[in-house]
Amino acid sequence: MRSHLYLPWLKDAGIDATVSALFSDDYVSRLQRGQKRLSEIATAYPARLRALGEAKDFELIWIEKEALPWLPFWIEANLFPRDVPYVLDYDDAIFHYYDTHERRFVRAVLGGKIPALMRGAELVLAGNRYLGDFARRSGARRLEILPTVIDLQRYGEEALARRCDRAEPPLIGWIGQRATAPLLLPYRDLFARMSASGIARFAAVGIDAAAHGLSMESVPWTEETEVASVARFDIGIMPLVDKPFERGKCGYKLVQYMACGLPVVASPVGVNRQLVEHGVNGFLAETMEQWESSLRALLFDADLRRRMGQAGRRKVEREYCVQVTGPRFASLLMEAAGRRVDHDTFSKTH
Repeated sequence: MRSHLYLPWLKDAGIDATVSALFSDDYVSRLQRGQKRLSEIATAYPARLRALGEAKDFELIWIEKEALPWLPFWIEANLFPRDVPYVLDYDDAIFHYYDTHERRFVRAVLGGKIPALMRGAELVLAGNRYLGDFARRSGARRLEILPTVIDLQRYGEEALARRCDRAEPPLIGWIGQRATAPLLLPYRDLFARMSASGIARFAAVGIDAAAHGLSMESVPWTEETEVASVARFDIGIMPLVDKPFERGKCGYKLVQYMACGLPVVASPVGVNRQLVEHGVNGFLAETMEQWESSLRALLFDADLRRRMGQAGRRKVEREYCVQVTGPRFASLLMEAAGRRVDHDTFSKTH
């Protein structure tokens, strides 16, 4: 969502981009099933080394987070072509994998890696203020906040169409992956109680809910069906714990919900405070009592759901879609590469 989404915009701006993934789609899919194939890790790193060696022919290197995870800064930095500037992009607080690691050795060897990479970058792109503040403290020479966004063309009229059949109770939904499923666990009893009373149904896209003891319908995730899956919901939720890594999250699922015209309920952590205007496009809920009262308010008031959903959609159209961020992103890469930017041309793109 922070790279491939922008490729058409870069092409329109006259930028040729070559994509070099560290791992395959199959590897990532297996991770969601709790499987990790060490043989692919063994081949991924040599392939990344070859890609860095070939990068000397480019004008700019654009890196998602880091080039060589879990290797020290001095190894990674010495593999970058000397005369090619690089841009770093962050939508997660991955620096906390290192600087808050339980092992002292990891903290000592890797704790300063991401700050050092940031200091050497021509530009650091951060998905929210928490990530941006870290980059600023690390000494990044240039920092830009660029939120994680959706493409409005994928979230059209079908995504905004609400269900007409009211024979069933409203559907409260969540979308995510195996690594974030534990964030739902504190709410198991609440979900079960609401389901048993017949006032709500629950669905989880992307995980095996039953395996986590959740009384939620399990909906398989695919790129082709994710918009339709979210559009089935009547309410979207994003619970978080208030911890360092979670403060760095970019709230993408909230953007997806709002793009589908859904009201949202979310924990008041990190960027959620910016995305959710309490009482306007959804509710911020901290305690279990606040979660229950917020969900009940939406469950029993279809007009409130509609008004909040419309407000959320307007916010996405103003701030959280590639149609807004695409021209800016392309111009930032051009500037980082030392190219002159015609801002009038960029503003007319798409």
